[in-house]
Amino acid sequence: MSNKKLDNFQFNRHVFSVTSLTDEDMEDKTYWLHKSPKERLIALEYLRQVMYSYDPNTTRLQRVFEIAQLPSR
Repeated sequence: MSNKKLDNFQFNRHVFSVTSLTDEDMEDKTYWLHKSPKERLIALEYLRQVMYSYDPNTTRLQRVFEIAQLPSR
């Protein structure tokens, strides 16, 4: 997935409301059911990056070296 698409997400701090969680469940479910699977995955990736402070452009895999002893024949 392209990181450029994630840059389009913005949080509008002026639009905010407090409601009970049970009232919001149906609205949230309806909202996400109207999104395509691709849009859902993009949103999931965005949340993952925010939660873990992950930047795919700078993060690399950890390199682990292990010396394995082969059994003698």
